[in-house]
Amino acid sequence: MGGWLGDEVRSSTRPPASVLRRRGLALEYATLGWNAVGTVVVIVAALGSGSVALAGFGLDSLIEIGASTVVIWQLRDTAGGRERRALRLIGGAFVALAFYIAAQAAYTVIHASHPEQSNLGIAWTAMTCVVMLALAVGKRRTGRALGNRVLQAEARITVIDAGLAAAVLVGLLANAALGWWWADPLAGLVMVYYGLHEGRQALGHGP
Repeated sequence: MGGWLGDEVRSSTRPPASVLRRRGLALEYATLGWNAVGTVVVIVAALGSGSVALAGFGLDSLIEIGASTVVIWQLRDTAGGRERRALRLIGGAFVALAFYIAAQAAYTVIHASHPEQSNLGIAWTAMTCVVMLALAVGKRRTGRALGNRVLQAEARITVIDAGLAAAVLVGLLANAALGWWWADPLAGLVMVYYGLHEGRQALGHGP
């Protein structure tokens, strides 16, 4: 993924580590807040429309909440002894997310789920895609400047969250406009390989 979110921060313009750590924490708290609200919004939308994809996206938000909690725990460790354990936890979150997406897609196809149109779901997933990409940019840049592999790994989870939001959005729009109920699980499958790959990368940093 090298360079996918901008160039290296030059050491001459790099803020102090304490400032970068506070910035990283602020980004994670923002992610936690957005996903906490999003879990409720998406579940309400899923219940109203009968969308399996939206219900699954709510579970994805819970995974992102767990990943952000791990990063906050690691960033508060000034001694630096939690990095390997945190990376393993992040790697596990990647793998869990990949299996969740695959299971969601299989369930939707097998049961031929035909959800109703969800304007709330469309609006929220569109906003989530933009917000998660913006947060991922901040996490990636801050993690690289701080030399924190955990924050950089979690930035990639945030990108997956944005990608999954986009996939769900495409599915919801295709279902609403064209009646293509199968577009949602098909779009979500592209994230499975990426999630497994990043999970292996993060787990590979462990002892």
